[in-house]
Amino acid sequence: MIKLNIHEAKTHLSKYLARLEKGETIVLCKRNTPIAEIRPLPATRKKPRRLGLGKGTVTIAAGFFDPLPDELLDLFEDKRS
Repeated sequence: MIKLNIHEAKTHLSKYLARLEKGETIVLCKRNTPIAEIRPLPATRKKPRRLGLGKGTVTIAAGFFDPLPDELLDLFEDKRS
């Protein structure tokens, strides 16, 4: 982990970007007080994810598609009594 004050980060940004690409994390400080963390993004996938990997892990309740009660619909439409 690299700790940097704002001035140093602005001055040497390109140098630190190379280290970020290698997986290091930067803690950005303002007057030596941490205010933010800069981390590298995860690598993008080379192949698309296969479909159906979660098959059988989700169940939908029997009444999921039933109409909502009028009292609840009124709340969505801001029809307060």
